[in-house]
Amino acid sequence: MSEPATPTRAQAAAQRRAATVESLRASGALACPAALPLAARRDDLMAAIRDHQVVIVAGETGSGKSTQLPKLCLDLGRGVAGLVGHTQPRRMAARTIAERVAEELGTELGATVGYTVRFTDTVGEQTLVKVMTDGILLAEIQRDRMLRRYDTLIIDEAHERSLNIDFLLGYLAQLLPKRPDLKLIVTSATIDTQRFSEHFAQPDGRPAPIIEVSGRTFPVEVRYRPFGARDDDPDDDRDQVQAIVDAVDELAHEGDGDVLVFLSGEREIHDTADALRRHFTESARTARGAAADVLPLYARLSAVEQHRIWQPHRG
Repeated sequence: MSEPATPTRAQAAAQRRAATVESLRASGALACPAALPLAARRDDLMAAIRDHQVVIVAGETGSGKSTQLPKLCLDLGRGVAGLVGHTQPRRMAARTIAERVAEELGTELGATVGYTVRFTDTVGEQTLVKVMTDGILLAEIQRDRMLRRYDTLIIDEAHERSLNIDFLLGYLAQLLPKRPDLKLIVTSATIDTQRFSEHFAQPDGRPAPIIEVSGRTFPVEVRYRPFGARDDDPDDDRDQVQAIVDAVDELAHEGDGDVLVFLSGEREIHDTADALRRHFTESARTARGAAADVLPLYARLSAVEQHRIWQPHRG
């Protein structure tokens, strides 16, 4: 009687990944939070991904598509034959999405879920979901034209239409007929979805299916604050930085919360941050207001500095 065949290294790894997926499924970690709009389309999305090689997901910010699609793929048994690759246009988004998905799965970052950006790689042998910048995936194509490491790819925020994203979409359209086992999910805001659908038409000419997911909306109040002289003081001519300080101070006195200030470049960010720090330091010293954390955020900051925005306020 012959001995049972010893599994190859690849077969053993696939068995471990399958066991991990089954454990996540049994624990309920792959469920979609009911508060997210995507939860209402979960079954439709899973059916589309199961039955088609390419699916276009149209959804606005807050729909949950970036964090929930990798979990849906795992629930369908993807991530076993290869990695679920998930691209983001920016490094910070790649890192924070990986952290969030890992948290929802109840695992440490770098285990079931890892991320790869320039100078940082937390992907290991146990990883099923790899979040990365689109530039990382492009670099991998140079080494592996068939992208054999992946059984599923999610190209997120495709509507941004960067050179990297356009090249990836063009290359993947040519690769898919050679990799019938590879699933592709392209997410976009509601613009251009039909164009993406037609770009990835099926062999019989039918466009790829589009699944629309609503976004979460919040009340928005617009307050018009011109930079120039105020009605009560014609001699007052405030520049942009002082106008921002005044606006932030007004909001700070309305209650607790966070304020986002969008500026055009690093110099403007630093100048405004310095002015806000001086303002809040003086306010705290004279007991006219509470202290505030003023944090800059831009691409060239280190990962540690960027991550400070997620830490609780010290005040």
